[in-house]
Amino acid sequence: MIPTQVVVHQQSKVLELGYENGKTYRLPFELLRVLSPSAEVQGHGPGQETLQTGKRDVLIANLEPVGHYALKPSFSDGHDSGLYSWSFLLHLCENQDSLWQAYLARLAAAGLERDAPMIVAGGHACGSH
Repeated sequence: MIPTQVVVHQQSKVLELGYENGKTYRLPFELLRVLSPSAEVQGHGPGQETLQTGKRDVLIANLEPVGHYALKPSFSDGHDSGLYSWSFLLHLCENQDSLWQAYLARLAAAGLERDAPMIVAGGHACGSH
């Protein structure tokens, strides 16, 4: 299902998606960022995911359509390799609460705080060098 309305709300940091059936969803930028479908976040197979942290204040700097099947957001932290298909966005909309709880559970299991700086390969926190 393709949304009939897509609105970026920078102040409240949500992407609003409206559908033909009258349903409207508001996806937080942070959720979109930490669940990015990109290989950078998801890895190239099960167990290769990179747990994202420190994304509470991330903004969508740019949002562009990709053909007739996806959106490509560019986030304020420089991440721009995720292609969000219409079906993936609808999945996020319809399962937002359970996906968020699963994300928080993964953070807890890893002993990480939601606002901890990202550790990149080489052991440096982003922005610390």
